[in-house]
Amino acid sequence: MSDELIKKYDHWLKDDSGVAALVIRENLMPVEGQDGVLFPATFAASEDKTFKGGYNIDEFADGKNVCLIDSVGSQANRIEPLFAKKEYAGLVPQIVVKAGDKTVNLLDAGHRAGDAIIRCSALQQDLQDAFKTVQSGDAEPLAKVAPTSLVFGVWDSRDTQAKLPRLIASTIRAFDVRKLTRSAQYVPATEYVDNGLLDEPADKKTKDAYAERGFVHVPASGSHGGVIATGGIRRDATLHLAALRLLTAGDVEAKTLALRRYILGLAMTGFTYSSFGYLRQGCSLVLDPDKPREVREVYCDGRREKVTLEHGDALKYAKAAAKAFGIDPDRKINHQVSPDREVVFDKDLAMKDVSGDDTGRRHQTPRKSVKAGVKVATEPRRSRSGGTKTPRRSKKSK
Repeated sequence: MSDELIKKYDHWLKDDSGVAALVIRENLMPVEGQDGVLFPATFAASEDKTFKGGYNIDEFADGKNVCLIDSVGSQANRIEPLFAKKEYAGLVPQIVVKAGDKTVNLLDAGHRAGDAIIRCSALQQDLQDAFKTVQSGDAEPLAKVAPTSLVFGVWDSRDTQAKLPRLIASTIRAFDVRKLTRSAQYVPATEYVDNGLLDEPADKKTKDAYAERGFVHVPASGSHGGVIATGGIRRDATLHLAALRLLTAGDVEAKTLALRRYILGLAMTGFTYSSFGYLRQGCSLVLDPDKPREVREVYCDGRREKVTLEHGDALKYAKAAAKAFGIDPDRKINHQVSPDREVVFDKDLAMKDVSGDDTGRRHQTPRKSVKAGVKVATEPRRSRSGGTKTPRRSKKSK
């Protein structure tokens, strides 16, 4: 391991560092061109109906607007599974849970280390202990099991109440959009009723059933037709170094530095990963060749300095930092050998989790006072649906 490489970013990790964050701005455009139509994420209506559902477009008094294309949770959910790919898998423990006929990687669990799928397994006690240790100022045990929970944020809302913020926040927005509508008409393969293949529907219930099953004509008018972004599309990503520096491994400085290096390596790898491209049907984005990508160091005094940070360099650093932390990035993944694990979803643990104790109360550790900066609120993780459905909590937006 190159000593120069492992120390390369230590100036970002020291407690007295003046760098608050790294920021990336990427100007994007639809593959069809600058004036192409793109389809943003759609969301369900709010319970109080103040938001009627559909596209999330904020309008302002001056006539301008901002449209959410991909939320912070959705972006997290696109980036985190990167660490299950062959080139990156060795950077983190590969933890999988067998649930019936399905195998779920912890990297795909909606609530990360706080998810029910992993909580109701043989790792329950390990993770509970790790969360309690986080609350007392030592994030190393959690990093040894579920390090991406430290990178993308986690809330152990069903047990210890431990919270850790997202170190990476990435969002894609479109500016000054023109909203379009579209209409369609379903035409059945034949006239089932007119040709005597089906009886004339006697009531609305039968007519609706025919429509649902595709036996009659069904119009769809005035539905979401996408938007044209006249003010451009931009991905804004932030790596919060100030939050990363709050992570400690107890009072041991050498362990704290190794922990921060490891988490920084993972964070930079995800931060520099291109989390755009094909987002959903009708929304495929590429870089705008006329507007170069911007990467800046943002200092606590407000200064913004250019910095060179490429994905390949971040990956090299991440591998060196992982090795120094005790995670061999070049190992052959074997779920029977540590740090990788395969555990089985335990139905009995799940039923106990549901029923709670004899009084019917759920088992929950009371909130505790913790070291400053360790227990920090984070937006709960939203569904991995890409932002097209109602979020499960507010990602695992993710």
